[in-house]
Amino acid sequence: MISGGDDNRLMSEINVTPFVDVMLVLLIIFMVAAPMMTQGVDVSLPEASGGSLARDDNEPFYVTLKSEGGIFINDFPVDEDRLRPKLAALLKERPGTRVFLRADKSISYGTVVRIMAEIKGSGVEKLGMVTEPLETK
Repeated sequence: MISGGDDNRLMSEINVTPFVDVMLVLLIIFMVAAPMMTQGVDVSLPEASGGSLARDDNEPFYVTLKSEGGIFINDFPVDEDRLRPKLAALLKERPGTRVFLRADKSISYGTVVRIMAEIKGSGVEKLGMVTEPLETK
């Protein structure tokens, strides 16, 4: 008399353990690699005391002045003579968007004021200045 089950049957269940292992490895790889993918414009900001502004859902525009003379809207370079029309077009698409000015601390005051006038001329009502917090000892 033969007792027990049939050992020649095919197993119809999927073994998900290898899939979970691969997905966890991919998750770790992307978690490590994601911070290295950020790009931006490197600027040495001046230090000033003051609090942070409240955030809203609308992503602001950043106008950046580099010490080498480059002007950027967010991460895209723009000529000084194209700054006003470009910002006006961007603000027409997204009205009410905040604009922040990041200027390298080695740039002359006159240059910063001239760029501020161009930004205000494009229709920006409120212009914020980005600084680094003061280091207290």
